[in-house]
Amino acid sequence: MSAPYPLVRNLYAFSTRFGVSRSPSRSGSSPRSVSSFLIASCILLFYLPVLAGQSADPDRLYADRANIASARRAAEAWTSALASDPRNFDAAWKLARADYWLGGHAAEPERRGYFEAGIDAGRKAAALQASRPEGPFWIAANMGALAESYGMRQGLKYRKPIKESLETVLRLDPAFMEGSADRALGRWYFKVPRLFGGDRKLSETHLRKSLSYNPDSTVSHFFLGELLDDEGRNAEARAEWQRVLDAPLSRDWAPEDQEFKEKARRLLGK
Repeated sequence: MSAPYPLVRNLYAFSTRFGVSRSPSRSGSSPRSVSSFLIASCILLFYLPVLAGQSADPDRLYADRANIASARRAAEAWTSALASDPRNFDAAWKLARADYWLGGHAAEPERRGYFEAGIDAGRKAAALQASRPEGPFWIAANMGALAESYGMRQGLKYRKPIKESLETVLRLDPAFMEGSADRALGRWYFKVPRLFGGDRKLSETHLRKSLSYNPDSTVSHFFLGELLDDEGRNAEARAEWQRVLDAPLSRDWAPEDQEFKEKARRLLGK
């Protein structure tokens, strides 16, 4: 992490900058050397809290979530913040978001626990501020990951609450996270069997609607490609996956973009 001002390379270099001889006649004998050492120590002590604060910033850590250790530290920081202040809305929804990422990237035995913790954190956020979309969205995201990862029973268990949560987001703020509720509903209508409410036409409608908020969304193009491919519209599907490769990386979602680009590259045989 960068400090507000450049730091010297080491304490030895620091001491020479303040006039201490490289070869004093007697080590530590000069009053000037003692004074310089004290000044150096005080300045270093000033910087230590600054550096510690930067390295522990959970937002900075989460931005580095491609490094799983950073994502864990971010989740731990938000868990601690929520424990200290149960009314901390930002800590609750950001923890739900971090748990969603960890559930998709941690070691297999840990994943389910992260998704379940993410649902719990999302519910806390929704209870704290019912007029905000973050809580219901991350509830739905974590439930959706469980439903896709752990079989039909989980899918049936969470089918209805996922849809209800996403519809809540659409009611509160349809543009939230560049149409993420439409994107997720498009995925829901694609993955859920027709007998339980699945609908390919509605899936395509929602996915295309999400692209109206961000035409470069890698995830929306990828999901739309999967839907089209499943319907036998292979040329259209490949065009969508090519758009994933051509899309610029998002400043906020670069790790996710990179993953969808790699998936699209494999499907296109590139």
